[in-house]
Amino acid sequence: MQRARTRPGSPAEVFLVFLRLGLTSFGGPVAHLGYFRQEFVTRRNWLSDQQFAELVALCQFLPGPASSQVGFAIGLGRAGYRGALAAWAAFTLPSAVLMVLVASGAAFFTGTFGTAVLFALQVVAIAVISYAVWRMARRLTPDFGRALIAIVAAAVVLLWPGTLGQIVAIAFGVCAGLLFCRDSVATKGEDRPLRSLVSPRVAYACLGVLATLLAVLPLLAAALPFSLFALADAFTRAGALVFGGGHVVLPLLQAEPAIASAVTPEQFLAGYGAAQAMPGPLFSFAAYLGAVAQPGGGVFAALVALISVFLPGLLLLVGVWPFWSRIRSARGAQSAIRGVNAAVVGVLTAALFHAIFALITTLIGWW
Repeated sequence: MQRARTRPGSPAEVFLVFLRLGLTSFGGPVAHLGYFRQEFVTRRNWLSDQQFAELVALCQFLPGPASSQVGFAIGLGRAGYRGALAAWAAFTLPSAVLMVLVASGAAFFTGTFGTAVLFALQVVAIAVISYAVWRMARRLTPDFGRALIAIVAAAVVLLWPGTLGQIVAIAFGVCAGLLFCRDSVATKGEDRPLRSLVSPRVAYACLGVLATLLAVLPLLAAALPFSLFALADAFTRAGALVFGGGHVVLPLLQAEPAIASAVTPEQFLAGYGAAQAMPGPLFSFAAYLGAVAQPGGGVFAALVALISVFLPGLLLLVGVWPFWSRIRSARGAQSAIRGVNAAVVGVLTAALFHAIFALITTLIGWW
Protein backbone atom coordinates (compact mmCIF):
# COMPACT_ATOMS: atom_id res chain seq x y z
CA MET A 1 0.00 0.00 0.00
CA GLN A 2 1.41 3.39 -0.96
CA ARG A 3 2.08 5.96 1.73
CA ALA A 4 0.68 9.46 1.55
CA ARG A 5 2.96 12.44 1.56
CA THR A 6 3.23 14.18 4.93
CA ARG A 7 4.33 17.57 3.54
CA PRO A 8 1.51 20.07 4.19
CA GLY A 9 0.07 22.10 1.36
CA SER A 10 -1.44 25.57 1.13
CA PRO A 11 -5.09 26.65 0.95
CA ALA A 12 -4.37 28.24 -2.44
CA GLU A 13 -3.06 24.94 -3.79
CA VAL A 14 -6.14 23.12 -2.53
CA PHE A 15 -8.44 25.79 -3.96
CA LEU A 16 -6.97 25.60 -7.46
CA VAL A 17 -7.13 21.80 -7.61
CA PHE A 18 -10.73 21.68 -6.41
CA LEU A 19 -11.74 24.57 -8.65
CA ARG A 20 -10.72 22.54 -11.67
CA LEU A 21 -12.69 19.58 -10.32
CA GLY A 22 -15.68 21.84 -9.62
CA LEU A 23 -15.67 22.96 -13.25
CA THR A 24 -15.22 19.52 -14.80
CA SER A 25 -16.64 16.86 -12.43
CA PHE A 26 -19.87 15.74 -14.04
CA GLY A 27 -21.78 12.56 -13.26
CA GLY A 28 -22.93 12.78 -9.66
CA PRO A 29 -21.38 11.79 -6.31
CA VAL A 30 -20.17 8.32 -7.32
CA ALA A 31 -18.33 9.79 -10.31
CA HIS A 32 -16.95 12.55 -8.08
CA LEU A 33 -15.37 9.98 -5.78
CA GLY A 34 -13.74 8.40 -8.80
CA TYR A 35 -12.31 11.77 -9.83
CA PHE A 36 -11.07 12.36 -6.28
CA ARG A 37 -9.30 9.02 -6.10
CA GLN A 38 -7.60 9.59 -9.43
CA GLU A 39 -6.54 13.11 -8.50
CA PHE A 40 -5.51 12.73 -4.86
CA VAL A 41 -4.47 9.08 -4.49
CA THR A 42 -3.07 8.14 -7.89
CA ARG A 43 -1.85 11.44 -9.31
CA ARG A 44 -0.90 13.63 -6.35
CA ASN A 45 -0.44 11.02 -3.60
CA TRP A 46 -1.96 13.32 -0.98
CA LEU A 47 -3.37 10.26 0.83
CA SER A 48 -3.22 6.51 0.56
CA ASP A 49 -5.87 4.14 -0.76
CA GLN A 50 -6.59 3.05 2.81
CA GLN A 51 -7.02 6.62 4.00
CA PHE A 52 -9.27 7.42 1.03
CA ALA A 53 -11.41 4.33 1.67
CA GLU A 54 -11.78 5.31 5.33
CA LEU A 55 -12.85 8.83 4.40
CA VAL A 56 -15.44 7.51 1.97
CA ALA A 57 -16.77 5.06 4.57
CA LEU A 58 -17.07 7.82 7.16
CA CYS A 59 -18.88 10.20 4.80
CA GLN A 60 -21.25 7.48 3.60
CA PHE A 61 -22.16 6.82 7.23
CA LEU A 62 -23.18 10.45 7.85
CA PRO A 63 -26.05 12.48 6.43
CA GLY A 64 -25.03 15.10 3.91
CA PRO A 65 -23.38 15.26 0.49
CA ALA A 66 -20.80 12.46 0.60
CA SER A 67 -18.57 13.67 -2.23
CA SER A 68 -18.42 17.22 -0.82
CA GLN A 69 -17.68 15.84 2.64
CA VAL A 70 -14.83 13.73 1.23
CA GLY A 71 -13.47 16.80 -0.58
CA PHE A 72 -13.74 18.86 2.62
CA ALA A 73 -11.85 16.14 4.51
CA ILE A 74 -9.11 15.97 1.88
CA GLY A 75 -8.68 19.75 2.07
CA LEU A 76 -8.55 19.52 5.86
CA GLY A 77 -5.85 16.88 5.76
CA ARG A 78 -3.82 18.78 3.20
CA ALA A 79 -3.96 22.38 4.49
CA GLY A 80 -5.90 22.47 7.75
CA TYR A 81 -9.25 24.13 8.26
CA ARG A 82 -8.55 26.88 5.71
CA GLY A 83 -7.76 24.15 3.22
CA ALA A 84 -11.06 22.44 4.05
CA LEU A 85 -13.00 25.64 3.39
CA ALA A 86 -11.02 26.24 0.19
CA ALA A 87 -11.86 22.74 -1.05
CA TRP A 88 -15.58 23.16 -0.34
CA ALA A 89 -15.82 26.63 -1.89
CA ALA A 90 -13.88 25.75 -5.03
CA PHE A 91 -15.80 22.53 -5.66
CA THR A 92 -19.24 24.04 -4.92
CA LEU A 93 -19.28 27.62 -6.19
CA PRO A 94 -19.06 26.97 -9.97
CA SER A 95 -22.28 24.96 -10.04
CA ALA A 96 -23.92 27.25 -7.46
CA VAL A 97 -23.25 30.33 -9.59
CA LEU A 98 -24.68 28.57 -12.64
CA MET A 99 -27.80 27.58 -10.69
CA VAL A 100 -28.35 31.18 -9.55
CA LEU A 101 -28.15 32.24 -13.21
CA VAL A 102 -30.75 29.60 -14.04
CA ALA A 103 -32.96 30.99 -11.26
CA SER A 104 -32.61 34.52 -12.62
CA GLY A 105 -34.08 33.27 -15.87
CA ALA A 106 -36.95 31.41 -14.20
CA ALA A 107 -39.23 34.43 -14.55
CA PHE A 108 -38.86 34.22 -18.32
CA PHE A 109 -40.13 30.61 -18.42
CA THR A 110 -43.54 31.77 -19.58
CA GLY A 111 -45.61 31.24 -22.67
CA THR A 112 -45.40 28.25 -24.97
CA PHE A 113 -41.61 28.19 -25.12
CA GLY A 114 -41.22 28.53 -21.36
CA THR A 115 -43.77 25.80 -20.71
CA ALA A 116 -41.94 23.49 -23.11
CA VAL A 117 -38.61 24.19 -21.34
CA LEU A 118 -40.14 23.48 -17.92
CA PHE A 119 -41.68 20.27 -19.22
CA ALA A 120 -38.37 19.12 -20.72
CA LEU A 121 -36.52 19.79 -17.47
CA GLN A 122 -39.17 17.90 -15.50
CA VAL A 123 -38.72 14.92 -17.84
CA VAL A 124 -34.96 15.09 -17.27
CA ALA A 125 -35.50 15.17 -13.50
CA ILE A 126 -37.78 12.14 -13.61
CA ALA A 127 -35.30 10.23 -15.78
CA VAL A 128 -32.47 10.99 -13.35
CA ILE A 129 -34.52 10.04 -10.29
CA SER A 130 -35.65 6.81 -11.98
CA TYR A 131 -32.07 5.88 -12.79
CA ALA A 132 -30.97 6.69 -9.23
CA VAL A 133 -33.76 4.53 -7.79
CA TRP A 134 -32.80 1.63 -10.04
CA ARG A 135 -29.08 1.84 -9.27
CA MET A 136 -29.57 2.29 -5.53
CA ALA A 137 -32.17 -0.48 -5.34
CA ARG A 138 -29.78 -2.95 -7.00
CA ARG A 139 -26.99 -2.07 -4.60
CA LEU A 140 -28.80 -1.32 -1.34
CA THR A 141 -31.76 -3.74 -1.43
CA PRO A 142 -30.19 -7.02 -2.62
CA ASP A 143 -32.40 -9.26 -0.49
CA PHE A 144 -36.07 -9.58 0.42
CA GLY A 145 -35.67 -8.07 3.90
CA ARG A 146 -34.12 -4.84 2.70
CA ALA A 147 -36.52 -4.62 -0.25
CA LEU A 148 -39.38 -4.83 2.25
CA ILE A 149 -37.80 -2.04 4.32
CA ALA A 150 -37.70 0.13 1.19
CA ILE A 151 -41.36 -0.59 0.37
CA VAL A 152 -42.51 0.26 3.88
CA ALA A 153 -40.41 3.46 3.92
CA ALA A 154 -41.92 4.55 0.58
CA ALA A 155 -45.42 3.89 1.90
CA VAL A 156 -44.71 5.94 5.03
CA VAL A 157 -43.51 8.93 2.99
CA LEU A 158 -46.45 8.72 0.56
CA LEU A 159 -49.07 8.38 3.30
CA TRP A 160 -47.41 10.87 5.67
CA PRO A 161 -46.28 13.84 3.56
CA GLY A 162 -43.89 16.33 5.07
CA THR A 163 -40.59 16.36 6.91
CA LEU A 164 -41.93 14.25 9.76
CA GLY A 165 -42.74 11.43 7.35
CA GLN A 166 -39.13 11.48 6.14
CA ILE A 167 -37.84 11.29 9.71
CA VAL A 168 -40.16 8.40 10.55
CA ALA A 169 -39.07 6.50 7.41
CA ILE A 170 -35.38 6.90 8.26
CA ALA A 171 -35.97 5.98 11.92
CA PHE A 172 -37.85 2.90 10.74
CA GLY A 173 -34.83 2.01 8.57
CA VAL A 174 -32.53 2.21 11.61
CA CYS A 175 -34.76 -0.01 13.75
CA ALA A 176 -35.43 -2.52 10.98
CA GLY A 177 -31.74 -2.68 10.16
CA LEU A 178 -30.83 -3.44 13.76
CA LEU A 179 -33.43 -6.21 13.84
CA PHE A 180 -33.16 -7.79 10.40
CA CYS A 181 -29.83 -6.78 8.76
CA ARG A 182 -27.25 -8.57 10.88
CA ASP A 183 -25.98 -10.81 8.12
CA SER A 184 -22.35 -9.67 7.80
CA VAL A 185 -19.43 -8.70 9.99
CA ALA A 186 -18.25 -5.14 10.29
CA THR A 187 -14.90 -4.32 8.75
CA LYS A 188 -12.06 -2.63 10.49
CA GLY A 189 -9.71 -0.16 8.91
CA GLU A 190 -6.63 1.84 9.75
CA ASP A 191 -8.10 4.79 11.59
CA ARG A 192 -5.01 6.59 12.92
CA PRO A 193 -4.67 9.01 9.97
CA LEU A 194 -8.32 9.99 10.43
CA ARG A 195 -8.16 10.49 14.19
CA SER A 196 -5.13 12.76 14.04
CA LEU A 197 -6.82 15.47 11.94
CA VAL A 198 -9.47 16.67 14.42
CA SER A 199 -9.17 17.09 18.17
CA PRO A 200 -12.03 15.98 20.45
CA ARG A 201 -12.45 19.57 21.63
CA VAL A 202 -13.08 20.82 18.09
CA ALA A 203 -15.36 17.86 17.42
CA TYR A 204 -17.54 18.60 20.45
CA ALA A 205 -17.67 22.28 19.51
CA CYS A 206 -18.92 21.44 16.00
CA LEU A 207 -21.59 19.10 17.36
CA GLY A 208 -22.64 21.85 19.79
CA VAL A 209 -22.95 24.39 16.98
CA LEU A 210 -25.10 21.97 14.97
CA ALA A 211 -27.36 21.22 17.95
CA THR A 212 -27.76 24.97 18.59
CA LEU A 213 -28.70 25.64 14.96
CA LEU A 214 -31.28 22.84 14.92
CA ALA A 215 -32.79 24.14 18.16
CA VAL A 216 -32.72 27.90 17.56
CA LEU A 217 -33.50 28.23 13.85
CA PRO A 218 -37.03 26.72 14.14
CA LEU A 219 -37.84 29.29 16.85
CA LEU A 220 -36.58 32.17 14.69
CA ALA A 221 -38.43 30.78 11.67
CA ALA A 222 -41.68 30.58 13.66
CA ALA A 223 -41.26 34.18 14.84
CA LEU A 224 -40.31 35.44 11.36
CA PRO A 225 -41.96 32.99 8.91
CA PHE A 226 -41.13 34.87 5.71
CA SER A 227 -37.56 35.80 6.54
CA LEU A 228 -34.17 34.34 5.69
CA PHE A 229 -34.33 32.58 9.07
CA ALA A 230 -37.18 30.44 7.74
CA LEU A 231 -35.12 29.66 4.65
CA ALA A 232 -32.05 28.79 6.71
CA ASP A 233 -34.14 26.58 9.01
CA ALA A 234 -35.62 24.62 6.08
CA PHE A 235 -32.28 23.97 4.39
CA THR A 236 -30.41 23.22 7.63
CA ARG A 237 -32.99 20.60 8.62
CA ALA A 238 -32.92 19.05 5.15
CA GLY A 239 -29.13 18.95 5.15
CA ALA A 240 -29.14 17.23 8.54
CA LEU A 241 -31.47 14.46 7.31
CA VAL A 242 -30.12 13.62 3.86
CA PHE A 243 -28.88 10.05 3.89
CA GLY A 244 -27.93 8.51 0.57
CA GLY A 245 -26.63 11.38 -1.51
CA GLY A 246 -27.85 14.45 -3.32
CA HIS A 247 -30.87 12.87 -4.99
CA VAL A 248 -32.49 12.23 -1.62
CA VAL A 249 -32.48 15.96 -0.82
CA LEU A 250 -35.31 16.30 -3.37
CA PRO A 251 -38.17 14.94 -1.21
CA LEU A 252 -36.79 16.54 1.93
CA LEU A 253 -36.76 20.00 0.36
CA GLN A 254 -40.13 19.48 -1.28
CA ALA A 255 -41.58 18.74 2.15
CA GLU A 256 -40.38 21.99 3.73
CA PRO A 257 -43.23 24.54 4.03
CA ALA A 258 -40.91 27.52 3.52
CA ILE A 259 -39.94 26.08 0.13
CA ALA A 260 -43.24 24.51 -0.90
CA SER A 261 -45.08 27.79 -0.33
CA ALA A 262 -42.65 29.84 -2.42
CA VAL A 263 -41.52 27.47 -5.21
CA THR A 264 -44.04 25.83 -7.52
CA PRO A 265 -43.66 22.11 -8.35
CA GLU A 266 -42.87 23.10 -11.95
CA GLN A 267 -40.10 25.49 -10.83
CA PHE A 268 -38.77 22.88 -8.41
CA LEU A 269 -38.48 20.13 -11.01
CA ALA A 270 -37.17 22.54 -13.65
CA GLY A 271 -34.31 23.56 -11.36
CA TYR A 272 -33.65 19.97 -10.37
CA GLY A 273 -33.48 18.99 -14.01
CA ALA A 274 -31.07 21.85 -14.75
CA ALA A 275 -28.88 20.78 -11.82
CA GLN A 276 -28.26 17.45 -13.55
CA ALA A 277 -26.39 19.25 -16.32
CA MET A 278 -24.05 21.05 -13.90
CA PRO A 279 -20.63 19.92 -12.70
CA GLY A 280 -19.95 19.64 -9.00
CA PRO A 281 -22.30 18.67 -6.16
CA LEU A 282 -26.03 18.29 -6.69
CA PHE A 283 -26.58 20.16 -3.42
CA SER A 284 -25.87 23.37 -5.34
CA PHE A 285 -29.53 23.03 -6.30
CA ALA A 286 -30.12 24.80 -2.97
CA ALA A 287 -28.75 28.05 -4.44
CA TYR A 288 -31.41 27.91 -7.15
CA LEU A 289 -34.19 27.29 -4.62
CA GLY A 290 -33.00 30.12 -2.39
CA ALA A 291 -32.97 32.58 -5.27
CA VAL A 292 -36.42 31.48 -6.50
CA ALA A 293 -37.99 31.32 -3.02
CA GLN A 294 -36.95 34.87 -2.18
CA PRO A 295 -36.50 36.84 -5.43
CA GLY A 296 -35.91 40.04 -3.45
CA GLY A 297 -33.04 38.38 -1.61
CA GLY A 298 -31.26 37.45 -4.81
CA VAL A 299 -27.70 36.26 -4.43
CA PHE A 300 -27.76 36.65 -0.64
CA ALA A 301 -30.78 34.35 -0.26
CA ALA A 302 -29.08 31.83 -2.56
CA LEU A 303 -25.93 31.97 -0.41
CA VAL A 304 -27.92 31.46 2.80
CA ALA A 305 -29.65 28.41 1.30
CA LEU A 306 -26.38 27.02 -0.06
CA ILE A 307 -24.45 27.33 3.21
CA SER A 308 -27.39 26.06 5.26
CA VAL A 309 -27.82 22.83 3.31
CA PHE A 310 -24.10 21.99 3.39
CA LEU A 311 -23.31 23.08 6.95
CA PRO A 312 -24.91 20.18 8.91
CA GLY A 313 -23.03 17.51 6.97
CA LEU A 314 -19.70 19.31 7.33
CA LEU A 315 -20.21 19.95 11.06
CA LEU A 316 -21.14 16.30 11.57
CA LEU A 317 -18.08 15.17 9.64
CA VAL A 318 -15.73 17.13 11.90
CA GLY A 319 -17.77 16.21 15.00
CA VAL A 320 -17.73 12.46 14.38
CA TRP A 321 -14.28 12.09 12.84
CA PRO A 322 -12.26 11.47 16.05
CA PHE A 323 -14.67 8.71 17.14
CA TRP A 324 -15.21 7.02 13.78
CA SER A 325 -13.12 3.90 14.35
CA ARG A 326 -15.18 2.86 17.36
CA ILE A 327 -18.49 3.61 15.60
CA ARG A 328 -17.91 1.72 12.39
CA SER A 329 -16.44 -1.37 14.07
CA ALA A 330 -19.66 -1.96 16.05
CA ARG A 331 -21.86 -4.67 14.58
CA GLY A 332 -25.02 -2.75 15.47
CA ALA A 333 -23.83 0.30 13.52
CA GLN A 334 -23.26 -1.79 10.41
CA SER A 335 -26.77 -3.22 10.68
CA ALA A 336 -28.30 0.23 11.17
CA ILE A 337 -26.46 1.53 8.10
CA ARG A 338 -27.91 -1.25 5.95
CA GLY A 339 -31.41 -0.48 7.19
CA VAL A 340 -31.02 3.26 6.60
CA ASN A 341 -29.72 2.65 3.08
CA ALA A 342 -32.75 0.48 2.27
CA ALA A 343 -35.08 3.14 3.69
CA VAL A 344 -33.36 5.73 1.49
CA VAL A 345 -34.36 3.70 -1.56
CA GLY A 346 -37.96 3.89 -0.38
CA VAL A 347 -37.77 7.65 0.22
CA LEU A 348 -36.36 8.17 -3.25
CA THR A 349 -39.09 5.96 -4.75
CA ALA A 350 -41.70 8.16 -3.10
CA ALA A 351 -39.94 11.20 -4.58
CA LEU A 352 -40.22 9.58 -8.02
CA PHE A 353 -43.98 9.15 -7.56
CA HIS A 354 -44.29 12.83 -6.57
CA ALA A 355 -42.29 13.92 -9.61
CA ILE A 356 -44.44 11.83 -11.94
CA PHE A 357 -47.57 13.33 -10.38
CA ALA A 358 -46.23 16.86 -10.96
CA LEU A 359 -45.49 15.99 -14.58
CA ILE A 360 -49.00 14.62 -15.08
CA THR A 361 -50.38 17.81 -13.53
CA THR A 362 -48.43 19.85 -16.07
CA LEU A 363 -49.81 17.77 -18.91
CA ILE A 364 -53.36 18.20 -17.63
CA GLY A 365 -52.75 21.95 -17.45
CA TRP A 366 -51.81 21.95 -21.14
CA TRP A 367 -55.05 20.21 -22.08
